[in-house]
Order: sequence, then C-alpha cells, then structure tokens
Amino acid sequence: MNATTEIRYSEIHKFFNRRHLLNRLSLSLEGGTATLLSGENGAGKTTLLRILSGLEKPSECRVDFTPGEPGSNPQPWSQCRRRLQRQVMYLHQQPYMFDGSVVHNLALALPRTMPRLQRGKKIRQALEWAQLEALKEAAAKTLSGGEKQRVSLARAWLRQSRILLLDEPIANMDRESQVRTVALLRRFKNARAALMISSHNHEVFCQLIDRRLVLDSGKLSPAQAPLLPGNVTPLARDGAPSGNAGNASR
Repeated sequence: MNATTEIRYSEIHKFFNRRHLLNRLSLSLEGGTATLLSGENGAGKTTLLRILSGLEKPSECRVDFTPGEPGSNPQPWSQCRRRLQRQVMYLHQQPYMFDGSVVHNLALALPRTMPRLQRGKKIRQALEWAQLEALKEAAAKTLSGGEKQRVSLARAWLRQSRILLLDEPIANMDRESQVRTVALLRRFKNARAALMISSHNHEVFCQLIDRRLVLDSGKLSPAQAPLLPGNVTPLARDGAPSGNAGNASR
C-alpha cells in the first residue's frame, strides 16, 4: 500500500425521485490524503460514496484510473464498476459481521488459496494491528459498535485496500472507541491510502483530514468555514491551500 493511488471521477450525476440528487460533480481521491464529506441528511452523501465504490449505479459518471498520465482516458462508470469494487472499499456505519469468531471474520478477507500458515500469520498481524488480540475468539456479532468497526478496518487492512470510503464510521461510539478508530484511519493514511469520510461529528477528524467538502443541493464545494480546532482548508494539487471554492477536485 505504498504506491500513490489516484482515481478521478467526473460528470457524477444521479437523478432520483424527480430531482437531481447529484448534479455533474467532479472529484479526485488521492493516496495519502483524507477528505471529510459534510452535508445535511438526505443530501446524497451515502449515494455518492456508493457510486464511487461501484456499488450503486449513477445516472451518469466517468472514471479515470490514471489521471494525468499520457493516453489517460476517462471511461463510463458501467465499464469500471468491477474494478471500482476491487480497488475501493465502502465501509458502512454498522459493519456486517458474519457468524463465528473475530478470527473467522478476518479469515474471510483473505484468498482461499492462501497457504494455511500464511493465513494464520496474516490474521495474527491484523489482530495486532487493530488491537483485537483479546477479542479474537469472541463471537463477532456480539461486539460493540466500536469493536465491529475495528474488525471491519482490519478486514480492509488484510485486503490491502488503497481507497476507503467510510459512512459515519464513529456514529454512536464512546470517546475511547472514536479515538481508536481515528488512530487506525491515520495508519491507512500514513500507508498512502486515500480516505473519504462522511460524518456529522467533524471535530473528531480535525487532525486527520486535509480538506472538507460540503454536498448541498446536488453540488460539491470546499467548506467555507474553518473546521476548528484543526482549521482545515482545501488543498490544491501541489499541496498548497486552494482559494478556488468552486472546484472540489484535487
């Protein structure tokens, strides 16, 4: 997960219930950066994340997996759906747990063809990475919300996911669980993964995110007000603060 990853989306459009839920959006997800997605309930945040991850069909969208490279050519979303599902991982606020132990749930994230000894080593590493050693034999479905989210992130780590889209990942968590979850997300970011986090609990992510985008009336734009205490502003492609409030791409 060390190579830089970038996916650029353009013309993201979703017509739903006779209204333009998403109206010709452009967005880039780049390795080593974290984006906070804000917006009122019903603004379309979950729909946007699901489109970006290949899980929900848009009315229109184009995807470029090699932006900026010679011969780069955005492709229709329908042609990119399977690749998006392989490369982009969408994590729901209530992660699904399979029957069985935490170890069993982690094992399902690994290829069945992986040798047994290697599988065991990988699972032990994931348990240590997510601080789940004490829960390895616990029934996954009985875990708390914060513990389930750590299992979900450990599965993403095992899959070497390079783009993570998180939908309200700290909802209904206590403060300790929130801190643990953000710490794991920072590990992904430090490993050059791209993160996009939809959350109403902005202040928890102040020290993690690089930019905050607001989805409103089908449009996506950088937040105008600073996100205290982090005082986060959107970044331009060269890493400098951007003064262009009309373009949400990086």
